[in-house]
Amino acid sequence: RETVMEPVRDPARGSHRPRIPRPRKGERPRCALTEGVVGWHPLYPGHIPTSPLQKALLAAGSAVMALYDPYRHDMVAVLGETTGCLALPNLRDKMRNHPEGYRILRERPRIRLSTLDMARLQGLPDGSLGREYVRFLEDNKVSPDTRMPPKFVDDEELAYVIQRYREVHDLMHTLLGMPTNMLGEVVVKWFEAIQTGLPMCVLGAAFGPVRLSTRKLQVLATELVPWAIRSGLNASCVLNVYYEQRWEQPVESLREELGIFPPPAVRV
Repeated sequence: RETVMEPVRDPARGSHRPRIPRPRKGERPRCALTEGVVGWHPLYPGHIPTSPLQKALLAAGSAVMALYDPYRHDMVAVLGETTGCLALPNLRDKMRNHPEGYRILRERPRIRLSTLDMARLQGLPDGSLGREYVRFLEDNKVSPDTRMPPKFVDDEELAYVIQRYREVHDLMHTLLGMPTNMLGEVVVKWFEAIQTGLPMCVLGAAFGPVRLSTRKLQVLATELVPWAIRSGLNASCVLNVYYEQRWEQPVESLREELGIFPPPAVRV
């Protein structure tokens, strides 16, 4: 059973999924770190309500562990949830104000092995988004099912936003042409930091390079980071793409549509 798609049922409303309101003009995002505890009851399956102090402690501890071992995906996930209280509402509002993003928020698609027709994707032409995505998963031996469900986001809709961000992360690798080694991850984090504003991405982009060799640092600084920043600033919001309906689209075409510049011709 998936843990994020549906909020806890409200008997009074008789619906599993709340209506998505349009954002009000001048509405400011709320931040649990500064505005107090939301309420000590779960807002969605798996939700763990936490106080501002608990969130601060979780953020500090997960940041230390994530810097020590960038492959501790559980710590990276906790860091993203406990520090994203300003960035997530902004991303949610971008999705609400975009026709395709609004549909995603309303329909709540998930990218999981159970929702993907892998045989169909493998049969798509080379260069298509679906075929290149499956090739990325196979070449790097990764699975979309490894993305952790959110626990510490005190808003059901924002919990879906961060879940969606996690599940399209591998698609960012595919669009950017980056592998899952440390250099590739740092480049993707630079792009995601510009796109999302999530502190977790900023931290990964800033401190990830400390583990790289001098040669790779030079390539990163002179070629890859400038390209990732330019692409992140130029591209439209990558969460506003209904990727599940774009599998047949060529990767180059989707890059052009989004405003992502072609990757530099360097070995990563």
